[in-house]
Amino acid sequence: MTTVDDWTPETDLGTPYVDGETVGVTIDGRTVDVPAGTSVMRAAALAGIEVPKLCATDSMKAFGSCRMCLVEVEDAKGVPASCTTPCADGMVVHTDTEQVQQLRQGVMELYLSDHPTDCDGCARGNCEIQALATRVGSAEVRYGLGQQHVEEATDASNPYFDYDPAACIVCSRCVRACSDIQGTFALTVEGRGFDSRISAGGTDFLSSECVSCGACVQACPTDALAEKSLVDLGMPTRSVDTTCAYCGVGCSFRAEVKGEGDDTRVVRMVPSKDGGANEGHSCVKGRFAYGYASHDDRQMHPMVRDTTADEWRVVSWEEAIGRVAEGFRAIQAEHGVGSIGGISSSRCTNEEVYVVQKMVRAAFGNNNIDTCARVCHSPTGYGLNQTFGTSAGTQDFKSVESADVVLLIGANPTDAHPVFASRMKKRLRAGAQIVVADPRRIDLVRTPHVEAAHHLPVLPGSNVAFVNAMAHTIVTEGLHDEEFLRSRCEGVDDYLAFIAREENSPESTASATGVPPEELRAAARLYAGAPNAAIYYGLGVTEHSQGSTMVMGMANLAMVTGNIGREGVGVNPLRGQNNVQGSCDMGSFPHELPGYRHVSRGEVRDIYESLWGVTIQPEPGLRIPNMFDSAIGGSFRGLFVQGEDIAQSDPNTQHVEAALSAMDLVVVQDLFLNETARFAHVFLPGSSFLEKDGTFTNAERRINRVRPVFPSRVGKDEWRVVCEIAQAMGYDMHYDSAAEIMDEIAATTPTFAGVSFARLDAEGSMQWPVNDAAPHGTPTMHVGEFVRGKGHLVETVYVPTTERTTRRYPLVLTTGRILSQYNVGAQTRRTANQTWHPEDVLEIHPADAEVRGISTGDRVELSSRVGTTTLTAVVSERMPAGVVYTTFHHPVTGANVVTTENSDWATNCPEYKVTAVQVGVANAEQRADGAAAQRDLAAQP
Repeated sequence: MTTVDDWTPETDLGTPYVDGETVGVTIDGRTVDVPAGTSVMRAAALAGIEVPKLCATDSMKAFGSCRMCLVEVEDAKGVPASCTTPCADGMVVHTDTEQVQQLRQGVMELYLSDHPTDCDGCARGNCEIQALATRVGSAEVRYGLGQQHVEEATDASNPYFDYDPAACIVCSRCVRACSDIQGTFALTVEGRGFDSRISAGGTDFLSSECVSCGACVQACPTDALAEKSLVDLGMPTRSVDTTCAYCGVGCSFRAEVKGEGDDTRVVRMVPSKDGGANEGHSCVKGRFAYGYASHDDRQMHPMVRDTTADEWRVVSWEEAIGRVAEGFRAIQAEHGVGSIGGISSSRCTNEEVYVVQKMVRAAFGNNNIDTCARVCHSPTGYGLNQTFGTSAGTQDFKSVESADVVLLIGANPTDAHPVFASRMKKRLRAGAQIVVADPRRIDLVRTPHVEAAHHLPVLPGSNVAFVNAMAHTIVTEGLHDEEFLRSRCEGVDDYLAFIAREENSPESTASATGVPPEELRAAARLYAGAPNAAIYYGLGVTEHSQGSTMVMGMANLAMVTGNIGREGVGVNPLRGQNNVQGSCDMGSFPHELPGYRHVSRGEVRDIYESLWGVTIQPEPGLRIPNMFDSAIGGSFRGLFVQGEDIAQSDPNTQHVEAALSAMDLVVVQDLFLNETARFAHVFLPGSSFLEKDGTFTNAERRINRVRPVFPSRVGKDEWRVVCEIAQAMGYDMHYDSAAEIMDEIAATTPTFAGVSFARLDAEGSMQWPVNDAAPHGTPTMHVGEFVRGKGHLVETVYVPTTERTTRRYPLVLTTGRILSQYNVGAQTRRTANQTWHPEDVLEIHPADAEVRGISTGDRVELSSRVGTTTLTAVVSERMPAGVVYTTFHHPVTGANVVTTENSDWATNCPEYKVTAVQVGVANAEQRADGAAAQRDLAAQP
């Protein structure tokens, strides 16, 4: 008898089992004990018996429609599907009787009538049908082979995959993947019997609701849905496990490739079922938009020029590195040690980021190191550290599956974090409720089979008033968790007295927030009354003048209701870039060494001074805005920029460009000649994620391995280039491998103490802290007590932003992202993702458009007190009147030309989400410029 002690159920091959109960079942003479509720199919697999199947997959709930997995059960009526039949104690099952064989063969005849005899997928080994037909012993097909849909044309509208109806057997796996996994419901089955066919909403794939996540392609058992790359390049010959380099979800992929060395070609990226963040799912960016790594625009050689007016000159690595080192040393000799600095990249690995901050501190001799988190989630680090004691989110992504109420604030997951959004939507379809606090009516307000319990259109700039009103309602109505507060928090009495003030009531704050008081009170009651309530938030929280205050306000809300320290709750930042969490972890802020330890702490400096053999300055260095101001003032003269396009991504573009122009030496390390490179004197080519060896840390603190698919196309790893710059400046910094860098990180950073490449390769990803107390990582933080001991309740006083609308600038501009593009677009604009979003547009409410004579498609001028740009208008009711919205993916638009220098009071994170603007119909010259820009966009490969 086989017993199963540590059995984990698959969602697709069994109904929910009863924890702790086991039953004995005999299958083809073999007896196996399994948890009660286990499917017969799963039990058979555990007994070493493979039951034929078609509709059952590793990622979808058991369906029982294909009838290939039929079995006989003694003393039972009928012949049930084994994937949906739960085991009962004493059950006796036969999987291969004559009756079962005949039924399977009859079903297979129907499938083969839809399957072409000249199937390309079968020829490539990419089709399951012939193998399954052989397995069940199909006889003559009485209906004719491949007779259905042969006259229908292939739908090649999607840039990444084709749909060939002639190869489709209408098994519905693609339909179920679209609904069950992705949650888009773009596909359906039309017609009946032999006339049934898969339809993308009655139109082609490109015009449909399809979001090109690839779930349908992955689910398809035939060649009906196939990647164009697979057709062009043929089947892959090997694979490499790695991690996506787009958003902070951190999806794991299997890069399937052909060829070796410089001849390596990526055939396809297949999402990993073992990926802790994505569990086999993907989005259009991670699954398909990797072509930028081999784009013709990519720079493969170091280049230098004496002034920005000169032409670039290709040089050797030795000359380029020498130029950087000599230039920085000369600047310091003339202007002082603090006259140079660096900006590290959230697109690079932990190891690459670590050596940049080490170069600045050890070779430059100062703390002038910052990272792009300054302009996105620096308030997260500050606010959560003040309240909870650590600068990161509290849960893993899987935790949302235990949430009963989700409070989503200032985030649009379906566009910015789509794989997590699919997980969230699945939980909402299962019965959880969501409150959306966002000025814009994002998709999660109403999407197929999901409707928000409340949409609270909080006006830009009023977040703190909003969260205070939520807490006020909960406290004054006695809905708070008094026991949790008294046992686990400090500052309780002062906070409760503060939040109970009338000035924080929904009625008093309504004029600021724009939210009806009763609607806000109802949402607060829903959140407070839930068994498990979770907060998820994004840049709509942090990119404000009170971003840090708002993060602390959300932490207060979680503590007041006891929603911290277990699954299904917490305060969870949806971080933007693939390694923005890691870049912060690695000490990329001017006031912190790795692990968020302040530079003023002597015992922490001692660790690095002893290891590095240098003296580390105890005072914080310059933040990015301080660098710019000091450059214009003349005291900051040299900058190393790793993988960030600050001339496009940072606010008040004119100010940034003035700062860059004032510097004596700007060094850019990147894949492409970006907007910042226009001001650079040295360009160092970078490596794509397909060439990197290291780790990324995602938004849930998950440390994932990144492995090279092929050697560096530029001849040097990025971390090695940085080490050689440090050496050329006189500081001996050397590593033999990226693994050795991680070993140093682990030896000096308590939260990474148990991390190594060897462990990650053997055990898979881990969530920090990984140490003696949590040797396998920490999915949920603050269990039992907070990292800082007791949670700190902070009085979050609402201070209105100084960015006010006026008669001249009567509208408020807020910004965000779109699904198909990523950040400043340097990667996605160089892929077929341009198909969906070839330009940034300005969404404007019908009332605001009407008074200005604006219609959809018009070129409009968008102006603020600091700048002007032109965009194409889209009239939409997704925003409230008085608010306009755009994205920032295209440099030709330059949305940050109009954003101002206003920033968060604690961290200098820019106030991207509140800019007073005016919108008007563009003049003839601007329309002509816009038309020329669109032609240039259309001409891009």
